[in-house]
Amino acid sequence: MGNVVLLWGAILLGCSCGLGPPRVGAAPLLTATYVLDDADGLGRQFDGIGAVSGGGATSRLLVNYQEPYRSQILDYLFRPNFGASLHILKVEIGGDGQSTDGTEPSHMHYENDENYFRGYEWWLMKEAKKRNPDIKLIGLPWTFPRWIGKGENWPYDYPDVTAYYIVSWILGAKQYHDLDIDYIGIWNERAFSSKYIKVLRHSLDRLGLMNIGIIAADGDWNVSKEMIVDPYLNDAIEVVGAHYPGTKTVQNAILTEKKLWSSEDYSTFNDEVGAGCWARILNQNYVNGNMTS
Repeated sequence: MGNVVLLWGAILLGCSCGLGPPRVGAAPLLTATYVLDDADGLGRQFDGIGAVSGGGATSRLLVNYQEPYRSQILDYLFRPNFGASLHILKVEIGGDGQSTDGTEPSHMHYENDENYFRGYEWWLMKEAKKRNPDIKLIGLPWTFPRWIGKGENWPYDYPDVTAYYIVSWILGAKQYHDLDIDYIGIWNERAFSSKYIKVLRHSLDRLGLMNIGIIAADGDWNVSKEMIVDPYLNDAIEVVGAHYPGTKTVQNAILTEKKLWSSEDYSTFNDEVGAGCWARILNQNYVNGNMTS
């Protein structure tokens, strides 16, 4: 037997908008009963609200803010039950290439080079974890160093090399910063490769990183077309993520039976009007599009 909850909604017509009493002649208080019944099962699990530090320098200035202002901003972003209280932080895996507003450095400028202290994303992830140990961390490449494609600007010709590069970033995050990455993306708003996704999944599993989920493909919903006809690809992907979906999903994405995320989205203005718009988008992403993050 499902749980049934009765919600009483009240509508006061003709009343004043302030704290004072209703105007003379105001309409009577109307009530309505809404029945919520989970007998047919529960909806999709809410996976959180997040923010992106990526696209080349979108948060570059924050690390250089003076105290106490820098810590106050970080508190407003990441402290639970305080300010934005973000559940997820996605960062760019720097690739030495211009990725929108600037360039973020790679952890591997060339094949035999490894340095896990370049850039500021490590610092930002640690500051987020310091304030909320439960926050989920995502890494996503916007660009790749040219050696990945052996001279070509295409990371999928040698999927083993690309997977090695990404897995090295994940291992470096843990070894040098004690950061556990929860999800990894493919290539921001660019083409995806089913073969590469499978190779990446195999590389993660071989190293015991089965807990790290793959998000695909951080663009449109097209990856879902291949997922529903390729069970190996479907098994490799944990989350189908789309950018700016307009609160709507597609039937193929639903058929994958995977988590559906609006993995990059935006509101309007940086004021109270934009905040209301943002809240509406978050609600409609779930109600209209079955998206949970």
